[in-house]
Amino acid sequence: MPSAHTTGGWETDRLVPDWQARTLTLRPRDGQQPVATLVRRTPMGPATAVAALHVHGYNDYVFQAHVADALTARGVTFYGLDLRRCGRSTRPGDVPHYTDDLTEYHEDLEAAVRLLREELGHERVVLVGHSTGGLSASLWAATPTGSELVDALVLNSPWLDLDASWFARVISTRALDFWAPRDPLRVLADGPSAYSHHLHVQHGGRWDYDLALKPPSGFPVRAGWLRAVRRGHADVGRGLDLQVPVLVCSAGRSGPNTPDNPDLDAQDTILDVRRIAARAPGLGRDVTYVPVPGGIHDLSLSAARPRETYLRTMLSWVDAQVPVRR
Repeated sequence: MPSAHTTGGWETDRLVPDWQARTLTLRPRDGQQPVATLVRRTPMGPATAVAALHVHGYNDYVFQAHVADALTARGVTFYGLDLRRCGRSTRPGDVPHYTDDLTEYHEDLEAAVRLLREELGHERVVLVGHSTGGLSASLWAATPTGSELVDALVLNSPWLDLDASWFARVISTRALDFWAPRDPLRVLADGPSAYSHHLHVQHGGRWDYDLALKPPSGFPVRAGWLRAVRRGHADVGRGLDLQVPVLVCSAGRSGPNTPDNPDLDAQDTILDVRRIAARAPGLGRDVTYVPVPGGIHDLSLSAARPRETYLRTMLSWVDAQVPVRR
């Protein structure tokens, strides 16, 4: 049975032209009623056999209309999921993007994918996860339910490990295990991000999006959330044994997340791509890793050439792994 019910039907999305949004009401937790939000392009015809569900990262929401267009042109229906307390799903009183357990998102993902399959009629589903969303998507796809409902997994710069030395990773994780249960909302990091700032058209970037939902300063990193992420990293480190084929893409190089970095628009300045490459083989039995020269952290928001490389790589791989019946 689905783990959520939908509230109402599809409505006009307030953020992206020609998109629709649908609210998924999830099980109450700690006296709160969380929701997730499913979005899609307004359909122009019957359901395709294959659907792709995009899951955003931290300080993010789903707005990548050009990715939806590219998938639609190849016969794949695009959907996006704003997870609970993120983006369109944020409600009064929520701490944006906060969770103390990444398995919370399993319910969001299951509800969305079941809706795609059972109500909307898609026969196969490709899960596409970016950054922290890539971590959460991987953890769910490794569960028996995720393995049953998902046919393939695409990871766009997934956050699979902490960008720090071995010593710092061990010490910081032990410190989090001690402090986070005592003060889960303690802010560990806050402040502007050169990466987030330079993406928006107001600051010379290419992309226009809601700065309240994806602010240049980002949302504070809190102790309980980082502890949850580190637990997810530990699961990845032990090996997930994913049963579905996996495509992992990252930028070709990493660099500093500072305004004076001359390659800010051609490097991943959030994650260490070497750690992505090192962790990728442990995800499952059938993993393909592809670095994208000139790409940035969100490969789909890169400059034209690396963006086209990423989209072409993803679409070709999906065609091979999950054939689209025209």
